[in-house]
Amino acid sequence: MKKQMIFIAAFISALTFSVPAIADAGDSPTLKRIQDSGVVNIGHRETSIPFSYIGANNEPEGYSIDLCHKIVDAIKEQLGVSSLDINYVPVTGQTRIPLIANGTIDMECGSTTNNLTRQKQVEYLPTTFITGTKIASKVGSGISELEDMNGMVIGMSAGTTNEKAIKAAIAAGGLDIKVVTVKDHSQGWLALKTDRIDAYGSDDVLLYGLISKSDNPSNYQVTGRFLSFDPYALMVQRNDSTFERLGRATIAGLMRSGEMAEIYAKWFEPGPTSINMPMSSTLRVAFQVQALPN
Repeated sequence: MKKQMIFIAAFISALTFSVPAIADAGDSPTLKRIQDSGVVNIGHRETSIPFSYIGANNEPEGYSIDLCHKIVDAIKEQLGVSSLDINYVPVTGQTRIPLIANGTIDMECGSTTNNLTRQKQVEYLPTTFITGTKIASKVGSGISELEDMNGMVIGMSAGTTNEKAIKAAIAAGGLDIKVVTVKDHSQGWLALKTDRIDAYGSDDVLLYGLISKSDNPSNYQVTGRFLSFDPYALMVQRNDSTFERLGRATIAGLMRSGEMAEIYAKWFEPGPTSINMPMSSTLRVAFQVQALPN
């Protein structure tokens, strides 16, 4: 009888160790939905080079996309699964925040500025880039600063911090500049290329990215002082601290290990996917400060 009981105990123990770990969604509604569906919904921009854009294989790619893939890996580990499907959802400056807020997308992987007003609707992970509003125009246009544009037309993407900053600068300076809003960066750049606008306003890094992918990069210039300060970060839903912490821990780990700098170099420093924009000392310090210990 004693031997039989020992055998039963050993059998139960073996079963216990052979059963896969149970997925742990904790108290996160986002992780629970991903666990149930097997799908992560990622919001992405289509022309925010080099953060998030449609690449040569017709799939989203870029700096922010790579970071979101790292978070997907962390989700898989958290849930104890080997694979998850990714559903890419295109977003614009006007739709990205509502789609996060209503749960249509789990993460927004683009070029979005973190500010206090937006934090009323969404939550942000650590800062991944630092930029600011400038203007792009054609070489020879005579445009160096916004003040040079009296009687001219400037375009900008609707629903962006750039739109707010440029309109405020125009009002403060009493400038006679016509403002045209467009759906996205590709539409704005086409308007500049075809002379429907005289300049296009956006974050300087996005302007350099658009120039790098244009037919004749030498025809364009980025000029002027910064009209706004814009720290970029990935967006997630509010009121889901468990999922937010998973994202924060992932990004902090990349910064701590140095992998963040490697991903940055892939997209910004000399190479086939680069726009040739070495990391600024400000961003380097930001990575160091945010590399929280475990």
